[in-house]
Amino acid sequence: MPSTSSTRSPVCSRLAWWLLAGLAAAPLASATNYNVSDAEQHDSWHSVALTLGEERHFRALEQTSYSDTILSVNYTAGVCDLPWLEMRVELEEHQPQSRVANLVPGDLRVDHETIHSGMAEFITQRGDRGFYVNFYLDELALLLDEMRGGETLRMRIDRGNEDYWFMSFELAGADAAISRAERLCEAAG
Repeated sequence: MPSTSSTRSPVCSRLAWWLLAGLAAAPLASATNYNVSDAEQHDSWHSVALTLGEERHFRALEQTSYSDTILSVNYTAGVCDLPWLEMRVELEEHQPQSRVANLVPGDLRVDHETIHSGMAEFITQRGDRGFYVNFYLDELALLLDEMRGGETLRMRIDRGNEDYWFMSFELAGADAAISRAERLCEAAG
């Protein structure tokens, strides 16, 4: 398959419903279903447009590294210069409440580039079967640039008492997906 395709695949449809069970565009928002359009595949990544009424978001995402986890770079129309990095992990049960479950140190690194240290905020949303991890980093723009040219994003999250959670994500297609999500956002005004 070519690196960019405008054809919607069954993977995109499955991805859209699974991913959109909740969009944590605003902390502690209730679970909401967004309309998905303009889905394109870029190697291991996808780019999509999400809408709900006048609200418009654009997302570049990787969902192939883990069967229960999606990593995404998100843009919101009107504030395209403030993207955010988020991870969604599927849980077995719907969550009974929206809350911040934890705020812990986290490090992210692309290949052998800069180690980006920051905080990882764990959030649940009422009615959603996932939890979200939002990353707060001082140099997100640099990390995104490194992701565009890298092969693997690695993360280490310290859940306390040196109980580390390690993950890695494939970056093939990240450049095209992130660039497209950013372009769609800017075009939306």
